[in-house]
Amino acid sequence: MSFNTKMFAGFQQLAVDLRSAVTTEECFVLTLSGEDSLFTRFNCSQVRQSGTVRDVRCTLKLFKDGRTCWQKFPCTGEVEIDRLQAQQALADLRGQITQISPDPYLVLPTGQEHSVSDRSGELLSADAAAATILAAVQGLDFTGLYAAGVNLRGYADRNGQEHWFSADTFTLDYSLFTSDGQAVKGAYAGAVWDTEKYQQQIDRSRQQLARLQQAPKSIQRGKYRTYLAPAAVADLVDMLAWGGVSEADLQQGQSSLAPLRDGNYLSSLFSVTEDFTSGMVPRFNQMGEVAVDRLPLIAKGKLVNTLVSSRSAREYSKAANGANDQESPRSPVVATGTLAQEQILAELGTGLYLSNVHYLNWSDRQSGRVTGMTRYACFWVEDGEIVAPIENLRFDASLYDFWGDDLLAVTNFSEYIATMDSYGGRSLGGSWVPGMLIQDFTYTL
Repeated sequence: MSFNTKMFAGFQQLAVDLRSAVTTEECFVLTLSGEDSLFTRFNCSQVRQSGTVRDVRCTLKLFKDGRTCWQKFPCTGEVEIDRLQAQQALADLRGQITQISPDPYLVLPTGQEHSVSDRSGELLSADAAAATILAAVQGLDFTGLYAAGVNLRGYADRNGQEHWFSADTFTLDYSLFTSDGQAVKGAYAGAVWDTEKYQQQIDRSRQQLARLQQAPKSIQRGKYRTYLAPAAVADLVDMLAWGGVSEADLQQGQSSLAPLRDGNYLSSLFSVTEDFTSGMVPRFNQMGEVAVDRLPLIAKGKLVNTLVSSRSAREYSKAANGANDQESPRSPVVATGTLAQEQILAELGTGLYLSNVHYLNWSDRQSGRVTGMTRYACFWVEDGEIVAPIENLRFDASLYDFWGDDLLAVTNFSEYIATMDSYGGRSLGGSWVPGMLIQDFTYTL
């Protein structure tokens, strides 16, 4: 029996047991998060550490008399072992729940849906992974982390609603270094490993690495015509998960997009959709609610939908749309445009080419101002030719400018920028984003 099949069967049995154990006054939600992954760490083009992680955790959430509390416990797939864990967790929660204050906006699960999504991929075998990855980087100072395997998510509740999701995925997060410590950062991720595509990715990184051999150019603060590569755009789009498209944030005055609800708008070149059709993340949320395949959030510069959880729906008299508890995008897709890869430098002319940015934060959330730093293979360009790498710069710019009137063009291609987090478990999903050409991007230091 495969790992996935064993965990699915064990999870279903736990749900059956809990439905028999709870009283008529109680409701429960059982969720599962797990993985069976290979992790290989590289340093100086050598394997420094490699091993596998098989880790599965269940969370039992108990509802009673307008109160709720939860507890996590490890899950093995062995029914008798897991049953005892679940029974103990339920007993502990019953002892705690009377000490908790009622929640006026508590929402109980009500759905009756069932779903099973098993996405099989084509991953490198554990025996071949290191050799395949290192073959493309001979002669380079290569450092990185490869993570690959199956990710599991499960949901069950008292009403009989059940969902199961499994997906084979991989991520390779790497850097190439020059002798003086300059670096090019790259990433390759997906569900199907393609050695040719990986080689092309490394070849592009090699080209950037060669350009970093020159002395970096100091750039004075000011506004510069700027090209943002997809990885940089992805980091900016991630800011919408933090005070952006959340209905609760909008209602509480914490959203950077509040002016869009008041009739303002961004560039017609800018559109963002929550899109689950790639199958890289589950459509169900922590309440078992299933989101639609595609939900436009910003369409041609106009805010057309927000992400609304059931809690926000109850609190603000809105219609829920399957958003997670954080009301953050789980699978954002930014629309492409017409700018071709071979035209980027010519259209940029003279200005800055940013491959990556980091340390992003809101400097003024209400006005949509984002601050951050340039990082990894950022260049000064003159007359359509890369001249030199740049010293790191701090930028402070408003999305109402760089996604507004200053947005000149969007590339006709996009890249999948995976979420690389592995704290507490390997993350799912990522974003599909194009590159963007900006008229004036503000650099402050």
